Amino acid sequence: MTVELRVDPTPAGHPALVLRPWADSDIQPLIDIYRDPLLRKWTRLHVTGVVDGARWLAVQSDGWRTGQRLSFAVLEGDLLVGNVAIKRGAVPSDCAEIGYWTATEARGRGIASRAVGALTDWAFATLDGLSRLELLHQIDNTASCRVAEKSGYAYHQTLPARPPFPLDGHQHIREAPDTPTGPPM
Repeated sequence: MTVELRVDPTPAGHPALVLRPWADSDIQPLIDIYRDPLLRKWTRLHVTGVVDGARWLAVQSDGWRTGQRLSFAVLEGDLLVGNVAIKRGAVPSDCAEIGYWTATEARGRGIASRAVGALTDWAFATLDGLSRLELLHQIDNTASCRVAEKSGYAYHQTLPARPPFPLDGHQHIREAPDTPTGPPM
């Protein structure tokens, strides 16, 4: 499946974004982005060279093949500025997790929340049976709390730490637009 999502520019002057599956030509920009120590703090798979980059891209490609990890490169013009992904343990499933990261120069400009919002809307409209998405982050990642809120993910609960992350985490949830939000009657 080849999917490309477009996010319109904002009235505030933020440029359009394109979300597309990762390509082999993304290896060098990926290596450059992963030099950022803050990104490495929040992610599990690190990219330090071409071999790691190829392995990382293979994981993304395999995810598309199985439907368990639908990962998109986020571009602003021709510049790679981030990653956003839907992660599902089983396909089909009514629940999945959304994950993302942004390059250093993309932070604080609304790129993550716009990309997460676009992918969320696409996932609910496209993935059969999906009714709930979860966004998880460590409690000390305040930027991810802001992204969750701006993307319509409500804080749900604090989860205990689990390796490889040493601190407790926040779980934010967004329900599909036609999903009941109250307890069953």
